[in-house]
Amino acid sequence: MLTYHKDIYTNTRPLWHPPGARGIYGGAVIAQCLSAAQLTVPAHFVVHSMHCYFVLAGDATIPVMYYVEHVREGRSFATRTVQARQRGKCIFTTTMSFVREGSGGKRTVQHAVLLPTDVVVSDLKREKQEVEKEGDEGGSPFISHRMEVLNKNSEKHHEKRTRQWIKCRGRISEEGGHQAHLSALAYMSDSYFIGTVSRIHDLWRFGSPSTSTSHDEETKQRDEHIKKIKILEGYGDDLNNSQGRPEIGMMVSLDHTIYFHEPKRFRADEWMFTEMASPWSGDGRGLVLQHMFAADGTLIATCVQEVSSNIALQKIV
Repeated sequence: MLTYHKDIYTNTRPLWHPPGARGIYGGAVIAQCLSAAQLTVPAHFVVHSMHCYFVLAGDATIPVMYYVEHVREGRSFATRTVQARQRGKCIFTTTMSFVREGSGGKRTVQHAVLLPTDVVVSDLKREKQEVEKEGDEGGSPFISHRMEVLNKNSEKHHEKRTRQWIKCRGRISEEGGHQAHLSALAYMSDSYFIGTVSRIHDLWRFGSPSTSTSHDEETKQRDEHIKKIKILEGYGDDLNNSQGRPEIGMMVSLDHTIYFHEPKRFRADEWMFTEMASPWSGDGRGLVLQHMFAADGTLIATCVQEVSSNIALQKIV
């Protein structure tokens, strides 16, 4: 990131725009807001929570300006608000809280959700080469291996789980310190999140089959990316929804919250496991809860997101 002047930053490279998406990938803005805020707090302060709102779709062709506001400077906690702006308009806003390391004292209570017992890390290691081929996300800086929906046939949708293994591509430089891994985690926390509600209800969320006759490279890449997603999500036998699954309209993320639990007990360039569930949906919105684990079973983050669909469910004719 580049500083224009005190507490104002911008990206030096274009942000990722996933093929077929309305705008830039939300996790990219989340991560850069965190990076900007981290530059304004003491080195021994670490983020423990961030609460975000998506306001407008971002444009990958122009820079994003990040305005950091110092809300609180305490001995144990510091608070920052960051607005991401383009063309003078706010596209994203977040408030973050940082805590001084070790401020909780030596005598504290501890507990954490455990890595599910049916998750076998060695299976992923044996499949590593195939996973990295399979995990191409249309030019994204991370690799993911998505798994079949757990409890897929249950009539209780809140008991279903979507799962994936994920890590960033390459190796994160030691120069970035643990802050770089936290920003990478924030980036990846938005992966596979928004479609959880539609997946557990087995809804079609890819729109009508493309009628485009364009053969340019960008269109080919987009169509191939969407095809790969359909196959990964179990629609390889029905790529154009000839079975007439109920269709859900374009989904958008409304907000995104991350609670960071163990900021120095993971590396974002090593495999992490995520599991997502939806405790509720209704009135055109759905709530999703995500747990993120290091491969050794350490719970490293808990995330919450609410999503919205602006088109009612309908049958495709």
